[in-house]
Amino acid sequence: MRRFLAILAVIVVVAAAGTAVAVAQLSRGHDELPKISAYSNGHLTRVGPFRYCPVLNLNDCTQSGNQGELRVNKEHPVQLSVPAEIARAPWRLLRVYENPVDTTLSLYRPNTTLAVTIPTVDPQRGRLTGIAVQLLTLVQDQNGDVFDLPHAEWSVRTNWPDKAQPAP
Repeated sequence: MRRFLAILAVIVVVAAAGTAVAVAQLSRGHDELPKISAYSNGHLTRVGPFRYCPVLNLNDCTQSGNQGELRVNKEHPVQLSVPAEIARAPWRLLRVYENPVDTTLSLYRPNTTLAVTIPTVDPQRGRLTGIAVQLLTLVQDQNGDVFDLPHAEWSVRTNWPDKAQPAP
């Protein structure tokens, strides 16, 4: 049990250090926070963070409410790109479908992924209604339990063409 706790403590320290380095690089000499890009079938959106908190103070957040919008259809996937400033740290991708219960999560380790292809329709979940990218930080509660919380989030809503088109 002690060995498990020691390993967990090392993981927490390494993850916190990696996140702190990423945040320091985000803050150093940049007035603008990083933006994600989403592309599908000739349409592109670039968006800054919906919500951003300093990694060491999750109570001091800036909530811009920025949400990108991307026109999509069932034939063409979404190509999501994140800048190196995000990819240097652990990050999470949320795929939201017509029924929010069907939301899926994918975790990406630091320095592994700059782009993801996302189908706009999942056979079991239906149509994609949005995506979110989150930068994570590890926190510990009063009971000593360690878990991750997002300290920054980028959001893109998908816009589907009208189902019923008027006849010409």
